[in-house]
Amino acid sequence: MKISIRKGAAEDLPTVLGVLDSAVVWLNGMGITAQWGTESFSGRPGAVEQVRRTMSEGDPWIAEVDGVPAGTMTLTPHPGRHVPPAAEPEVYVRLLATDARFHGHGVGAALLAHAEEETRRQGVSLLRVDCFAGSEGRLVAYYEGRGFTRTETFAVDGWEGQVLERRV
Repeated sequence: MKISIRKGAAEDLPTVLGVLDSAVVWLNGMGITAQWGTESFSGRPGAVEQVRRTMSEGDPWIAEVDGVPAGTMTLTPHPGRHVPPAAEPEVYVRLLATDARFHGHGVGAALLAHAEEETRRQGVSLLRVDCFAGSEGRLVAYYEGRGFTRTETFAVDGWEGQVLERRV
């Protein structure tokens, strides 16, 4: 399976929401409801606005397999509002998700490799991401397996998060 990654734009909001919605269904099917809840992103106006705003703050990227959206991420020069910015220039991975149809096929890894390339291209050496720290830390372990190291933790309304970073 060949994964290609293209730069997204504001008009890709429905595509990004579709990938996020698919990821929620997949997570729920695995019994993971605390990460992104049980409702679709596209069915929650506040979530749609948050995704739109995040995309407008940075560069959205769409991973495709044979022209079919398989994953997404948005790279911003700062984290979301619940994480303090770094004390140096950074690239922050946000809204990273894989469409359920492509889970386990390396889409997330391809997007993270692209994030590293983009970080270098921008002349920045710090790449950061945050993720859900629950579910026995499986997502934290996923990022650690891709060279990220844990930094600080945070909580938002009982939702436990972990910030990770990687030097590129």
